Amino acid sequence: MKIYLCGEKGCCPYIEIRDNEVIIGEEGNMCRLTKEEFDILREKIKRGEI
Repeated sequence: MKIYLCGEKGCCPYIEIRDNEVIIGEEGNMCRLTKEEFDILREKIKRGEI
């Protein structure tokens, strides 16, 4: 699954969820997280810690 954060393909950051990893960013500026790392990040955002 690939979600574009601004609604337009190719011009903005996106989140791509794969089987074993989650990719966040845009071309030239990417962050790769394991599913476990992404779940921790998501929970911290929900709790307002980030």
